[in-house]
Amino acid sequence: MWHVTLTLVGEAVGTAEIRGALERLTHEQPFLLSARYASDRAELRYWEEARDLEDAAALALRLWGEHRSSADLPAWRIAGLEVVDRATFQRRAMDSPVPALVPAGGVRPF
Repeated sequence: MWHVTLTLVGEAVGTAEIRGALERLTHEQPFLLSARYASDRAELRYWEEARDLEDAAALALRLWGEHRSSADLPAWRIAGLEVVDRATFQRRAMDSPVPALVPAGGVRPF
């Protein structure tokens, strides 16, 4: 298992529009753990069951584009990608004074 954080940026859209798009994405991809958003950026966090890091990264890089039409996602570009193994994610969570995630399936503003 790989923990993926995908960050996207682009032209500003209405916050209600991006929230709705991210909520549709969570219905299409129930593995999505959380999404945070602003009018010009979004951050997705989820677990990926890929064979290795390279496969997890490749799947993550395709996620937004593959759901752009069906979830009515804005035409944003990927600005960041982090893929870490489960042990690294858990170690970070134990070391952090703040929660690593919002509740499962949560979509909230930054």
